[in-house]
Amino acid sequence: MADPDQHPRVVIGVDIGTTSTKSVAYDTDGRQLASHSVGYPLDEPQPGYAEQDPLLIFDAVVETVRAVVTELPGPVAGLSFSTAMHSLIGLDPDGQPLTPSVTWADSRASRQAERLRAARSGLALHRRTGTPVHPMAPLPKLVWFAEQEPKLFEQVAHWVGIKDYVLLRLCEALVTDHSVASASGLMDIQTRAWDAEALRIAGITEEQLPQLVATTTVLPGLTAEYAAATGLPADTPIVVGAGDGPLANLGLGAVRPGVVACSIGTSGAMRVMVERPAVDPLGGVFCYALTEDRWVVGGAINNGGIVLQWAGDALAPELGEDSEEELLALAARAPVGSGGLIMLPYLLSERAPHWSALPRGAYVGLTHGHRREHLVRAALEGVCQQLALVLASVRSAGNEVREVRASGGFARSPLWRQLLADALGLPVRFPAGHEGSSFGAALLGMQALGLIASVDVAADLVRIDETVRPDPAAAATYAALLPLHAELYDALVPTFTSLRRLAPSLPPEPPPTAPPM
Repeated sequence: MADPDQHPRVVIGVDIGTTSTKSVAYDTDGRQLASHSVGYPLDEPQPGYAEQDPLLIFDAVVETVRAVVTELPGPVAGLSFSTAMHSLIGLDPDGQPLTPSVTWADSRASRQAERLRAARSGLALHRRTGTPVHPMAPLPKLVWFAEQEPKLFEQVAHWVGIKDYVLLRLCEALVTDHSVASASGLMDIQTRAWDAEALRIAGITEEQLPQLVATTTVLPGLTAEYAAATGLPADTPIVVGAGDGPLANLGLGAVRPGVVACSIGTSGAMRVMVERPAVDPLGGVFCYALTEDRWVVGGAINNGGIVLQWAGDALAPELGEDSEEELLALAARAPVGSGGLIMLPYLLSERAPHWSALPRGAYVGLTHGHRREHLVRAALEGVCQQLALVLASVRSAGNEVREVRASGGFARSPLWRQLLADALGLPVRFPAGHEGSSFGAALLGMQALGLIASVDVAADLVRIDETVRPDPAAAATYAALLPLHAELYDALVPTFTSLRRLAPSLPPEPPPTAPPM
């Protein structure tokens, strides 16, 4: 009998993101052995559009895997995939793309989403599928294609996500995993089957969608062409993998009930792992699958670090590019609560917990005494308060929250770190350097291939670098202000609606300073 120690124990996690694909090789002790990343553009040909070329993304996957394989001294046990969620691509009968990859950031289906959400069945659809009825999701996008591009819609043989397309080309298997499908608005999260009512609304059939499989499904291997292109043996096991959000929980070690994963990059998100699928009564959170007995409940926000970037461009342009440290120092001069100034940070509309493309940003409470430092700090506080609203929705779904683990570009700033702990009213733990979703993908692959007993080992493999505890006085101030943030959203919905109605008659709004990520 062969010595199991001689078997390859390295898995490559392939993370297909919105701005780049990154492949990273890990061993079963969680050590990173090699990595490579390739970027690609996010195209915005019209206002509200955010799409990508699936051919470029596929080429990036092949290139990054090949580069990592070249750096490794020994064989690879398998590949395992992570992907940005909510993408949609229409394929012809030969598997060739008829559409770009329409990303989560695309808002062209805003009116379709609002119509579906306002319908009597809207909340029931959200709670049944786990996916908010929002323009980010494939369901409203399909309705948009049916209504706005009917000839193209009729030509599409299969509707897939970007990872489904990559696996189809690599392995000639038309499959989608339960995690990605649970973020489509088309799958019943209780039965793990395509939802008949959702398919009827979308105007498609089950035959037009990939086969549903578990995230730990192992495909038999690569085609001869792409085995040669990647430098891997053709029989290399390919683990289907999952969505990047649930896998980021693994990457942070947030795999046990009560441990929340929070990330703030350009956008932001908050997720807790649970053992049974559930959505809160008001539909403030999503519920996406990871494995057969692990789900994540949470919410994503559109406006994270992009708000600080906007503050630099709009409020302190003389600081120039790379002014983050100066802006944060400016914000630190203002008091907790920004002297009664509140910012709703909806520069790129918003997702959780309201799940609407309507809202715009707003400052409320502005007085003659406020200065730039108050405006900048209020913007940062607004982001953290929005995450606190998401946390409240997570709790409303019946989830205990006792620990927060955070990551993202904001974590470099002591002010951001303290603001988050104060706004959440909880200690926030910051893991040592990690690769998030690619590490999660690799861990899931190791479980699927029998190299580890369970993804639960993530909790022990991720080392905590620092714990930031809330300041009691600051936390009390933010807790008192939080209901005002929620009330302001509700109060301004009629204004947001009127602004959109008037928009065609007004001068065009300026483009965003950077595309959402």
